[in-house]
Amino acid sequence: MARTERHKIHNREAVAEMPEWMKEKHCPHKKKYMSGKRIQPKNLTGKETLSYIIDEVFLAYNSARLKEACQLFADRMLAADVTIGMSISGALTPAGLGCSSIIPLIKAGFVDWIVSTGANLYHDTHFAIGHSLHRGTPFNDDTKLRKEGIIRIYDILFDYDVLLSTDKFFRNVIRLPEFQKEMGTAELHYRLGKYVAEREKALKIKHSSLIATAFRCGVPVYTSSPGDSSIGMNIAEVALSGFRTRIDVLLDVNETAAIVLDAKRTGGKSAVMIMGGGSPKNFILQTEPQIQEVLGIDEKGHDYYLQVTDARPDTGGLSGATPGEAVTWGKVDPKRLPDAVVSYVDSTIALPILTSYALHQARPRPLKRLYERRGELVHNLQKEYRKSKLRKKQ
Repeated sequence: MARTERHKIHNREAVAEMPEWMKEKHCPHKKKYMSGKRIQPKNLTGKETLSYIIDEVFLAYNSARLKEACQLFADRMLAADVTIGMSISGALTPAGLGCSSIIPLIKAGFVDWIVSTGANLYHDTHFAIGHSLHRGTPFNDDTKLRKEGIIRIYDILFDYDVLLSTDKFFRNVIRLPEFQKEMGTAELHYRLGKYVAEREKALKIKHSSLIATAFRCGVPVYTSSPGDSSIGMNIAEVALSGFRTRIDVLLDVNETAAIVLDAKRTGGKSAVMIMGGGSPKNFILQTEPQIQEVLGIDEKGHDYYLQVTDARPDTGGLSGATPGEAVTWGKVDPKRLPDAVVSYVDSTIALPILTSYALHQARPRPLKRLYERRGELVHNLQKEYRKSKLRKKQ
């Protein structure tokens, strides 16, 4: 008997043995559900690369979601025509993630613009101006730490003088003539990054500062809540002393929207890479509602959505909101939902893995240097906005 005939007989026998409820629902779509790669990995030997572990061993649950995130990033988001925005929340830079992961992404051209908490940029600066943070334990007596002048971020410990010295550095820089004006946070961080880079060079410290690297690479860095960090606190002190540094948060809203619109209007795509949640996540995603809902410009949402979070969606908070929910706000293009991945993993675990995988799998991209194009991009946004208003009047 031929093999195909035996297979048909086997299938008929299998169907005959099914319960009646299963026979009724037995349909040709079954193959679709069973089309995934068989779970049967090889024994690990200890000689495997990280890329092999991700592709061949991360097979289910959140490891599979992390694999999907890595593959989405390296295989599709890093195409030449994609503009990638990254949001950063949580204390990532004190844990060394700026040095280990974010700086390599910026230098490789894998991140084109950034929205960060001010705290991450403040703590990032410690490394570049010669200070040290140390691994510790979360189980110290915090009352004793306070008496000893030691600051704790969970299991990271550092001297209180690190804060005082960093505060002094920022105040001295912000008092310089070039800061006595109103500016958006991208310009503020670019100008600060220049002085942080000079300090790095003077101390012969290499590759330590996110903000200095962004300055060198022309990557605009925004802070959605500029008053909510020690940088903002020090600007407030300088203002009390009579200096004229002012932050234009409305310019940030329009600049970020202009970056996203330009990505689409030049025949490319827009991608967001979200580490954590909070205000930076909302700020990077609200670019599309700003374009569509507020400015009335015809657009459809971000094309690629990658998020790493430990927040639950059922509490209603933005940090845990899913890409499907984002579709209802116009933040994500509904046709691109298959290109949306949420990995429920601690960012301090996922980000180094994502970075290493991308650097192994993809070639560096030319730097887009969007900081230098901000004026042009906002001008283009204004032109489209005027056209949309004119169409409404007609």
